[in-house]
Amino acid sequence: MAKSLLIISALLSINAGNAFTSPANNQAFMKTNLITINALKDNSEDMKTIFDPLHLTNDKYSTQKNSLNYKVTLASTLVALACNPSVSNAAGPDWGIFEGRTGSLLHPTMMAGMFLFSLSTGILGFQIRRTREIGEEISAKKKFLPKFEGSSLSDAIATAESAESPDASLIKLLKDALPIQSEIDELTKERKELVASGPRDKHFGQGVMLAFLGTSFAIEGPLNTYARAGKLFPGPHLYAGAGLVVLWSLAAACVPAMQKGSDTARSIHIGANALGMGLFGWQVVSGWPILLKVIEKTQWP
Repeated sequence: MAKSLLIISALLSINAGNAFTSPANNQAFMKTNLITINALKDNSEDMKTIFDPLHLTNDKYSTQKNSLNYKVTLASTLVALACNPSVSNAAGPDWGIFEGRTGSLLHPTMMAGMFLFSLSTGILGFQIRRTREIGEEISAKKKFLPKFEGSSLSDAIATAESAESPDASLIKLLKDALPIQSEIDELTKERKELVASGPRDKHFGQGVMLAFLGTSFAIEGPLNTYARAGKLFPGPHLYAGAGLVVLWSLAAACVPAMQKGSDTARSIHIGANALGMGLFGWQVVSGWPILLKVIEKTQWP
């Protein structure tokens, strides 16, 4: 009986470990199960004939006891086999094209596109910031302009010069302010061009798409690896990708406060995206050898 319990314990241990193996190892596991069943049958035959040289044991009782032990052993074995966790195998079923080279190249292709898309979104964000900074610069420069009458500084100078008794000091003061007015005019023109291009709406739209597609394919990559190889490969590439998704979420969470004019939220938003671009660049570098290995290990389609 002890021998039977020992065999069953070993079977349960192997069976539990099978939850972390791929289907390719199931055949070996089933062979182990068959060997174990045969061993239990042999053991049951041994139990039927016990060592009793003086015939002191009741034969009928011994036979019934051995038969009961055999039934318990067989039932335990069947329970152990029924617990075979084949449904939780790591590699799972055959995913077809998504498990081949086509599906495996989907993640690196999309993430490379997302990297360029991130650069474009970041440029739009800096254009929005530049628009805001230009307004502040114009306001600061206008403080250095002298007070004058008319729609522009040039009109004020012309009016002062055409007066019956021209004020030479006023004319000089107005002319000295012409370079400042020229800078203000250039900044005003630049600001109008930026506003006309609509960077705010474009930045918001691209940011939403970046958060959605980037997060989706950041998850798709590990899922494809798990379906193809039956396990993940923890390392800098995987950790940097997880950190990148967290930074995207942080940047998106700052938007409501930014819309209310919070400079702190705006700084956090810019910092999170800047750090995210750094991680994204590292993703490209660390992902290149992984891409070469995927091409080597997979086949079309």
